[in-house]
Amino acid sequence: MLDVRLPGANGLEFQDHLKKAGIEIPIVFITAHGDIPMTSRAIKAGAVEFLTKPFQKNDLLEAIRQGLDRDRARRQEQAEYSVLLDRFEKLTQREREVMELVVDGNLNKQVAGKLGLSEVTVKIHRAHVMQKMKADSLADLVRMAEGLKRRTRL
Repeated sequence: MLDVRLPGANGLEFQDHLKKAGIEIPIVFITAHGDIPMTSRAIKAGAVEFLTKPFQKNDLLEAIRQGLDRDRARRQEQAEYSVLLDRFEKLTQREREVMELVVDGNLNKQVAGKLGLSEVTVKIHRAHVMQKMKADSLADLVRMAEGLKRRTRL
């Protein structure tokens, strides 16, 4: 919870500082000195809520609940990404190349042609990719690749 007016800096500047430092925490602003531009800036920067005094206790409790829910979802997504990245980093360079071509929709024969490998070798690499990534199906592997692409480059 932040107030717009803080000693030495305002809450909006502190919110910007946290964001630049990579600290992702839910923020609920409360203030008696807010206006529409402040509210808009805070919300655009990721604030959960911007409450002006006097506010209802239930509004504050709801904002805190939303902040906790948002943070829980962010932490879950981050944990899932960490697991995917750990699995991906265990792939060899060749397995990564095969994975990229496979998730792009290439058949084993096409992957073999593009990488100058035999189809049997591609099948072996593909099996290793599926095993190391713990993918149950090609669709599962595609979802994993998309999850990785959202945050990094394959």
